[in-house]
Amino acid sequence: MTVTPTQTVAGIPVIDIGPFIRADAAAAGVVAAVERAARDAGFFLVTGHGVCPTISARIYGAARAFFDLPEDVKRITQGRATLPGGVSFSPLAEEALAATKGIKTPGDYKESLNFGLRLPGHAWPDQPEGLQAAFADYFAEMETLARHLRQMFCSAIGLAPDHFEPAFENHLSALRVINYPEQRDAPLPGQMRAGVHTDYGFMTILRSEASSGGLQVQSRDGQWCDAPSIDGAFVINIADAFMRWTNDEWVSTPHRVANPPRGAQGVSRRQSIPYFVNPGKDTLISCLEPFCANGKQPKYDPITYGDYIDLKTSQAFAKP
Repeated sequence: MTVTPTQTVAGIPVIDIGPFIRADAAAAGVVAAVERAARDAGFFLVTGHGVCPTISARIYGAARAFFDLPEDVKRITQGRATLPGGVSFSPLAEEALAATKGIKTPGDYKESLNFGLRLPGHAWPDQPEGLQAAFADYFAEMETLARHLRQMFCSAIGLAPDHFEPAFENHLSALRVINYPEQRDAPLPGQMRAGVHTDYGFMTILRSEASSGGLQVQSRDGQWCDAPSIDGAFVINIADAFMRWTNDEWVSTPHRVANPPRGAQGVSRRQSIPYFVNPGKDTLISCLEPFCANGKQPKYDPITYGDYIDLKTSQAFAKP
């Protein structure tokens, strides 16, 4: 699909952020478009981001090879000594994201491979070859893009360009590759590929792909809309901690991953790569001054990000 510098596809803005990264004359228009999207939709797509397509393709292929391994081989990744900055494997149906909304469902029909520089994990598996390097290279690309986006947000809010950077010096950002297998059998009642949820942290940068049974975003009137898939674009969404920072003026929008329709033609296996942009655990999440000006009162008490994420995570992995 070809897009113009800023347009809307299926109700979701698509923004070419290249002018901001290059600091050219159109940068102000990019900032204005991002600000509108953050307030109105909480979701938008970005092009012109500068992420290396070869690096994106490499992590996609390496993770795919891992998910194709026998189940007992994949589960070895769960049983090795825990260390910081390692990888962890979440088997099929271990997580139920709708639980964070108080909805009890069977586990989500997905499996994932997860990595973070400061998150607990295990030793990297021996196969496929190049998996660790693929994750490291892609993680570095995402760190750069996340920094550009934070600077755009600062410009949109009226903060100094580096306002958020101290909060990300020891960030807890996480890279996850998710495999949504073919559903040869009907899902359990209430089971989805990923149940309705909002993301927990600052924002999410998602590499997605077109498939039967994909990402759906909830509109303000409660309708579910299929998110567009555009080659080379990334889906960006505001997450809960950032919404809290903005006193709920920028929105963290519910979303889910739908099951493919029964009897759908073609391949419905799906793989996505979200990068969850999270501040350090000691970062205090409290209302930013521009959102508490002119007599506006903060809606929430300050809380550290570590305390906030512990609550959300315990909900998602609780047994139904």
